[in-house]
Amino acid sequence: MLQFTQKPGTPMKKMNLFKEIIVADKADFIRAANSAKTFAITYDGQIVYEPFPSDLISIYEGLVPPLSPLATTLSRPIATMLGDSYRVVEDDERLLIKASGAWQNIIQWNRKRALYDDTSGDGIAEFSDKTLENTGWHATEFSIGYRDIVEQFERECAGILLCIEQEEPYQFSGLGFVFDIDHARRLGYDYCASLIKEKIANDEEFATLSDDEQEAAEYFKAL
Repeated sequence: MLQFTQKPGTPMKKMNLFKEIIVADKADFIRAANSAKTFAITYDGQIVYEPFPSDLISIYEGLVPPLSPLATTLSRPIATMLGDSYRVVEDDERLLIKASGAWQNIIQWNRKRALYDDTSGDGIAEFSDKTLENTGWHATEFSIGYRDIVEQFERECAGILLCIEQEEPYQFSGLGFVFDIDHARRLGYDYCASLIKEKIANDEEFATLSDDEQEAAEYFKAL
């Protein structure tokens, strides 16, 4: 399992792959490349073999195919082993990896493990965690969107926002991971409950509740 050092109450770390360099141990990488096994390189440069842990956040998954019997050389540059989507520089016993060119593959590898997917122009549609999805679904009855809840996570939940982001022209695509799902569940629920209580007390739009609004208010104990 991966080891995380952030504590609840600290902001999520934004890891912008346009800017970040992932540092991996060269010997570990060569061992993996020569193993003929499927392996992953994590966001913090660890080498992990299949079966992958459920909390994996990877910037590469695959195997390095063996050299062809027809190859004219018995070796190949390390910089080419991950393919054309990566830029790899050797630095003594380290490998410095730029992974932004592989973003579409990174999305596919990690989407199933992320708490939320913000990689399309349509915004965040759901949470992968069932408890939080129930919270988010009920909260929409009071015009609280998934992005509103996620902003609380990004401010107060230890985790990683794996993304590509640039300013000119502006572009953003990201996957969110939290390290303490129980903390995120409490934070999301409490945020929505407080906001809904305020809306019911002060917003004329919710002076009379529909059946769905009534159900949501009861879910959040806001009555």
